[in-house]
Amino acid sequence: MRWSWKIGRIAGIDLYVHATFFLLILWVIALHAFQGHGMEGALIGIAFILALFACIVLHEFGHALTARRYGIPTKDITLLPIGGVARLERMPDKPWQEFWVAMAGPLVSFALGVALYVVLFVTGGFQPVTGLSITAGPFLERLLVANVAIAVFNLIPAFPMDGGRILRALLATRFDHVRATQIAASVGQALALVFGLLGLFRDPFLLFIAFFVWIGAAAEAHSVQIKEAFSGIPIRAAMQTSFTTLTTEQTLGDAAKVILAGSQHDFPVIWGDRVMGILTKGNLITGLSQYGPEELVTKVIEREFQTVEPNEMLEAVLARLATTPARVLPVLEDGRLIGLVTAENLGEYLMIQNALHRRQFTVTAAKSHTH
Repeated sequence: MRWSWKIGRIAGIDLYVHATFFLLILWVIALHAFQGHGMEGALIGIAFILALFACIVLHEFGHALTARRYGIPTKDITLLPIGGVARLERMPDKPWQEFWVAMAGPLVSFALGVALYVVLFVTGGFQPVTGLSITAGPFLERLLVANVAIAVFNLIPAFPMDGGRILRALLATRFDHVRATQIAASVGQALALVFGLLGLFRDPFLLFIAFFVWIGAAAEAHSVQIKEAFSGIPIRAAMQTSFTTLTTEQTLGDAAKVILAGSQHDFPVIWGDRVMGILTKGNLITGLSQYGPEELVTKVIEREFQTVEPNEMLEAVLARLATTPARVLPVLEDGRLIGLVTAENLGEYLMIQNALHRRQFTVTAAKSHTH
């Protein structure tokens, strides 16, 4: 994720913090200053936010380590102002595996709440909950309430919360994955409308939650549709077969002319039959400004790049494409370049397939109506 910094590595999983997280710290300082709590109060507030996000990290590790039990690695965990995000390499294929991976996070938060309750019960540190706020009340009791709130909030049956994935997992025991996702997304968007209406008349913060849930449900449904459309289709069916290459002897000026003459933006750079690297549009512009048009393209090419084979499945290739900096994957057959894969051409392939499916559905419906 852009604008993120790595702050550590735990259990083989990289932990990142997003730049916007520091806006939350500034907001806490400003809140304490506005209420006249002074520097000591502000430091306690910062300590509370850090403790809360440590609990969120444990919540996300609940997901990650449960997924690991099912052979699914986690790419990384990123801390955002709204919580944490654990990026699994893939979601579990079996419904009950997805159920437990999704449920693990809220269970960790509940467990932390129970542990804090025991500590407060033993020490007699409870105060009325009505006296609690972000800036007021016993530290541990506020942390207890926050963990319970995180668990309950994440159990809302709507994407992108854990509850949406739990609902989908339960539905997937009776329906196929796509249908289960569509139903779960519809439930989530219905809840978003309820939150939106309540937000208009009661708490404006519910409007933010409504927007967050609506977008999350739509994004999840769309991603599953893409996965279904690409499932079982080899990359050979969607790759670009008409493309331009550059040679190691050509200059940045030559590459600029090629870009102006067509619509291709990223170019494989070859030496004989071997792909030596990828010249991206961004690297070309940077190279022209730094070295001029007479410099060879090899000066600025991406030498660390991935390749795919024509019989690899589209679904797997799409996931790899999202992680490559070059935005293009050369397709090699027996070491020979036969095609290119870009996000743009996969998007075009998806649009064409959707149009054909709509046409097929229309024709089938018309035939059924005539009978």
